[in-house]
Amino acid sequence: MTQEAELQYRTTQWDDKIFYEAEVKAAGLLFDIKCSKDAAVCQLHFPHCEMMDEPLPDGLLSIIHITEDGTSILKPLEITDTHVVVNVPHLSGFGIVRHFVKWLLNISKTKPDRGQVLLFLTPPNPRTQKQKLNVFLLPRNIHLDEVSKQHPHSENIEVPSACKLIDSQSYSLQCPQATKVQPKRAEFDLEFGPNFFPTFEIRLPTNTEEVTLIVKDKNQMEVWKHDVDLFDSRRETTQNVPDEDRLPGEDRLPGEDRLPDEFRLPGEQRLFSIREEFLQRESDANLNKILDKLLQFKIINDEEMQSCKSKKVTAEKARELIDTVRGKGSEASTAMIKAISEVDPYLSKELKLS
Repeated sequence: MTQEAELQYRTTQWDDKIFYEAEVKAAGLLFDIKCSKDAAVCQLHFPHCEMMDEPLPDGLLSIIHITEDGTSILKPLEITDTHVVVNVPHLSGFGIVRHFVKWLLNISKTKPDRGQVLLFLTPPNPRTQKQKLNVFLLPRNIHLDEVSKQHPHSENIEVPSACKLIDSQSYSLQCPQATKVQPKRAEFDLEFGPNFFPTFEIRLPTNTEEVTLIVKDKNQMEVWKHDVDLFDSRRETTQNVPDEDRLPGEDRLPGEDRLPDEFRLPGEQRLFSIREEFLQRESDANLNKILDKLLQFKIINDEEMQSCKSKKVTAEKARELIDTVRGKGSEASTAMIKAISEVDPYLSKELKLS
């Protein structure tokens, strides 16, 4: 910074067309960066996941700068062990990339990248007495928040996550306490969104207190191992279940008296409480995805879906959708809340739906 100013950034989605045109491959998240005083920012540092045991091939990493006028490649000022440093002319979209041809030459050495193992535990299922522990194998420069906001109903378990992973290589996961681990093997892909799905799913009895997790490469060599405490005293282990999602006759769990008031409301009241913000903030693209989910689960019919889609103004479409679903009662309203959480986890968190 050259002077004091307010800096705002968010992650956004890569356009695959950019990769073909510039002959590059994503090597990190794409950021949309804005500043109250554009000239106040002179330099940016972008995290990379390259191993720096030896000098990187010249020109392997660069920063792509995306503006309304097109894209340009910015040459790094410096590449440290953890970041690519670049001087910036002005702010907009920036993302770290690998040059495709040099990347192909580099991976021919089966050179590992800095990776991480992230764990997310789902709430127990009272009917099956099982819970799922989802295991993500990801590049190290994917921020935890980016994964968490796509899985708002799961709890991140903090463990030492660092490991070394090779792009396009297959890995297996062992867990002696599991009733099932799937898939048996999975390939690690150096992907940077927009979606982050579990690499492995572990099914466990709900009374499991500790598990041992071992990630092995194709040669059965351990690349990561940890004993995981599922009942860490520093975390709330009790998951709160809204009354409308509870099974008939199912009692409240210990600790649910701390459930925020908005989560105790019936589904239609919860929808009404966020109605105005939903009309103003939900995008047209996400509204269409929510409509598709509600149609799939028969919450709305084809006629209602077409009526919503016929609205030219996004807020009008959102208004008709939310009012139609609220009129169908608590069960339908809860289904829409879940659809919003799945399609737009960030907005769902902001509106306190999850």
